[in-house]
Amino acid sequence: MTSRVLIVDDDPVVRELLQAYLGEEGYDVLCAGTAEQAEASLAEAEQADQPIDLVMLDIRLPGKDGLTLTRELRVRSEVGIILITGRNDDIDRIVGLECGADDYVIKPLNPRELVSRAKNLIRRVRHARQGSAAQPARQNHKRFARWTLDPDRRRLVDRDGSETPLTHGEFQLLCVFLRNTGHTLSRDQLMDQIRNREWLPNDRSIDVLVGRLRRKLRDDPAEPELIITIHGAGYLFTATPVDA
Repeated sequence: MTSRVLIVDDDPVVRELLQAYLGEEGYDVLCAGTAEQAEASLAEAEQADQPIDLVMLDIRLPGKDGLTLTRELRVRSEVGIILITGRNDDIDRIVGLECGADDYVIKPLNPRELVSRAKNLIRRVRHARQGSAAQPARQNHKRFARWTLDPDRRRLVDRDGSETPLTHGEFQLLCVFLRNTGHTLSRDQLMDQIRNREWLPNDRSIDVLVGRLRRKLRDDPAEPELIITIHGAGYLFTATPVDA
């Protein structure tokens, strides 16, 4: 089946360039100039049972911006998302990860690199869709330390019944820790398991994400008990989860 890509950029030159290059590589390419147009294209594709595999999305869009659209898409879909921006800003990378983006590229674009990343991401998306179809709809709650994780609602529940919502990035990171409790994981291993993609060697967005998850877990960063920093190696999750 031909892979389908949706390009969302308010610059017609960028849309035409990417459409031409991806088309030559054999992709079925759709284009949109706004988030609203993109949502309409995605809905039409789903209704026609021809889902989009990958969205290449400019952060700076008129009206609803790319980060907002990313957040909304990730709530209801596992479509691959590559954010495109003209700014080399660490904050954008961090916010993009928090919103659920899979990758991040900076203008001016390198079409060959973009196609390579697109191929890898589409492969992951299709594998995830096949896995979702084979798995039951509901997942078991996980109890650890003072918390219970509700994976369907992506919320932490403490012993008093108080709920703490998790962002997409925090939820993904916690799930990785729960699967690897007692094992030290490097930043590269964490990034690879969270989004299954390549990250810049000096990327520290995982450290920010760990800090946010610690705050949600009320784990004192000065003397953490759940997520311990192993200097020069990575992070160690100490709690043993059980099905609740």
